[in-house]
Amino acid sequence: MVTSEEREFDDLLLMLKETRGFDFTGYKRSTLQRRIARRLEALKLETTGEYRDYLELEPGEFAALFDSLLINVTGFFRDPQAWQVLRHRAIRAVLVAKGGGRPIRAWSAGCATGEEAYSLAIALAEELGLDEFRERVKIYGTDLDERALQVARTAVYDERKVADMRPELRDKYFEPTGAGLAFRRDLRRQLIFGRNDLTRDAPISRVDLLLARNTLMYFNAETQQNIVRKFHFALADPGYLFLGKAEMLLDHGDRFEPVDLRVRLFRKIPQPVGGTRIGWNPPAAQAEENTRLPRLRGAALASGPVAQITLDAAGRLALLNTRAEVMFGLQARDVGSPFQDLEVSYRPVELRSLIEQAELDLRTVELHDVTWQRPGAKEPGVFDVAVVPLMDRTGELVGVTINFHDVTRYRRLRDELEQANKELEHAYEELQSLNEELETTNEELQSTNEELETTNEELQSTNEELETMNEELQSSNDELQQINETLNVRTRELDRANQFVASVVRSLGDVVVVVDRELRVLLWSRGAEEMWGLRADEADGRDLPSLDIGLPLDPLLPVARRVLDGAPAADGQGDPVSVEAVNRRGRPVRLAVTLAPLHEDDASVQGLILVMSRGE
Repeated sequence: MVTSEEREFDDLLLMLKETRGFDFTGYKRSTLQRRIARRLEALKLETTGEYRDYLELEPGEFAALFDSLLINVTGFFRDPQAWQVLRHRAIRAVLVAKGGGRPIRAWSAGCATGEEAYSLAIALAEELGLDEFRERVKIYGTDLDERALQVARTAVYDERKVADMRPELRDKYFEPTGAGLAFRRDLRRQLIFGRNDLTRDAPISRVDLLLARNTLMYFNAETQQNIVRKFHFALADPGYLFLGKAEMLLDHGDRFEPVDLRVRLFRKIPQPVGGTRIGWNPPAAQAEENTRLPRLRGAALASGPVAQITLDAAGRLALLNTRAEVMFGLQARDVGSPFQDLEVSYRPVELRSLIEQAELDLRTVELHDVTWQRPGAKEPGVFDVAVVPLMDRTGELVGVTINFHDVTRYRRLRDELEQANKELEHAYEELQSLNEELETTNEELQSTNEELETTNEELQSTNEELETMNEELQSSNDELQQINETLNVRTRELDRANQFVASVVRSLGDVVVVVDRELRVLLWSRGAEEMWGLRADEADGRDLPSLDIGLPLDPLLPVARRVLDGAPAADGQGDPVSVEAVNRRGRPVRLAVTLAPLHEDDASVQGLILVMSRGE
């Protein structure tokens, strides 16, 4: 039963497809739900339906949503060991197969912000040299996220992105700019970036290298199969597919063979292509065939493997082949003799009655398993005899042909087969029980195999899910690092502000106290600590009248109220108020207290600044 939350989730995916052209139906549902839940938490929303309404009211949220769904976690030469295997076992093999001068095409599918495509460019340039790289190589980078593609087209990266690259490569292929490091402009022209939806758009064809690292793991099993079929079509022969460490091609052994399974490097298996050749005879050859046909027919009859005798309509021997001459002791002088005068007419079998029957019915008469001990033969032979009436085009009977098929070998094989069948029947009875046991065992093994396949698929899915979560954590870590850098900047600014305030306070006088409108202490200077013996953390937030210090407030409160009320200055207002106080040691001290208003940005009075100086 579909819950309301699932319906709201499906409605959200449909909205993204219809309004923004992003079809996420082929992606893993659990990953999408987790990423959308993160946006709900950030916006303090409860349900997917509320988030859908929020998207309609705030179109700017689409950018944040797509940035969360399309996890653009990548880097230069990510997993260096895998890149070494790609360079030594795939790139060099492609260069050998291509030979000199032929173009080399590569495709980085799901390239995000381009680091993977530029890593491939560097690897190819290191193998080919810069001049040959510029002449022969074309690299295509595609992704679904247009914002990420814009970063890839700009090809400018900050120091942190290229920090893990070998210094010699960084200095060779990147140029410093105001915003960071830019990929070399003369090599940048060999890379083309564009939007491509792997689930719907046609693939880039005739590529020698195809990189799709940690791209397939975001899709469900059906969509993965469709994409892998597109990858196979896109690759040339030989072509190499480079996947992420959490991705496998378990169901595509007929399309790809592993080159190095540890780093997920595969080679395309070409599909068989069949063909036929059709021949024909030219007219000159046909004319020659017509002249040779009678001789060819006679030679074919004479050398036939079946003993054959032909009689004319009068019953005289008309034709016979070599096999018949040898088998029945006939000679060329016997041609033209009445057939009934020859021994073959009644031995090995009476043929005259069969001939009459064939001539009368005008159909072939057959006689099977005729046994005959030939003179000089060690064992009797077995023959199948066929008497065939011969008619011309008008349907008139013109003769009879008699064929003797030697089936001795087949009869022997049949007898052996019958004996073998008897033995097999006996063995079958013995094996029947074993067969039933084997069938039972096979069913158990089949059940176990299905369970293992299911477990394997679950483990593969779990592995992909873990890799996806790992990339999400890496993305979150990058965000936290940026926030941490911002907080560090703000902390340094706050420290400078505090230092400035402390400097201002020291410049105002020996003792400075700042209170709000309710006379709660906001600032308690070091001079105040020394004068009254009360630390700043003990005074902060407490009412000034409640503090047990030797400062008389009665002379000060009327002046404080006037200042807080914002009364206009009169003659003498603002002058220090002289009070007799007692310091922390219990000694009397005369203080001159100046009360000044504490203004906000809108000029309103939010508190008082009390500056106390020792009187003469």
